Amino acid sequence: MAGSYEDRDGKIWMDGGLVDWRDAKVHILTHAMHYASSVFEGERCYNGKIFKSVEHSERLLRSGALLDMPIPYTVAEIEAAKYAVLEANGWDDAYVRVIAWRGAGEDMGVASNKNPVRMAVAAWEWGAYYGDAKMKGAKLDIAKWKRPSPETIPTAAKAAGLYMICTMSKHAAEAKGCSDALFMDYRGYVAEATGANIFFVKNGEVHTPIPDAILNGITRQTVIEMLKQKGITVHERRILPEELDGFEQCWLTGTAAEVTPVGQIGDYTFEVGALTRDIAESYEMLVRS
Repeated sequence: MAGSYEDRDGKIWMDGGLVDWRDAKVHILTHAMHYASSVFEGERCYNGKIFKSVEHSERLLRSGALLDMPIPYTVAEIEAAKYAVLEANGWDDAYVRVIAWRGAGEDMGVASNKNPVRMAVAAWEWGAYYGDAKMKGAKLDIAKWKRPSPETIPTAAKAAGLYMICTMSKHAAEAKGCSDALFMDYRGYVAEATGANIFFVKNGEVHTPIPDAILNGITRQTVIEMLKQKGITVHERRILPEELDGFEQCWLTGTAAEVTPVGQIGDYTFEVGALTRDIAESYEMLVRS
């Protein structure tokens, strides 16, 4: 299935039931379109099972609460909706997108307490997020924008508004022939890519930024646990940009990215080494187990 995402066959779940793909629409005065009152989850289904599905549903509800936007569905109801979409479209392997937002209602200013909180679940077949980067390593630009302070925005929420600078930075990266961009945080420390967490290897040990101003990704947490089970030391710490010169290997983690090796960040280069390949292969085995 290809082409425009609004013109496809299939079913999408909206507000309690399945609708035809082309009928899954919202009004132009939807609050989320004007004020970014929206949270979402990205998930992958492997062999008919959504990886860490319940954890994603729980995080969606937490994100809604952080945006003062209580989502009117339980974890069990969200789980049922996701699997209903997969069954209706006949997919065992797919990317799943759950989104909740403030809809159109009586309020059209910044406040939106009178507007309903709506939810939808869509899914589509999606291959490797970075193309052939899993073999040779992705090439990353360094973004001019920085991830904001948690004092300015709820960085623990997977909120749509937090992705505005991601889109801008990824466009700038692609214009330079890169596949993604690396952000620093508001203090100048290494943060994350536009849709993935980042890991580095030095002398057989792994270093990754503390998620105190970025999303603590579910894939990130999974990979840290895998590394510890393999007996590999993991340092969760603040990483200065000048340290990039001393790291030997690098990879990204995320639901869409899975585990993707990085070959270059700006002028810094990394080998797609044995540990990176081992973690990528181990993750692939885990999600399909």
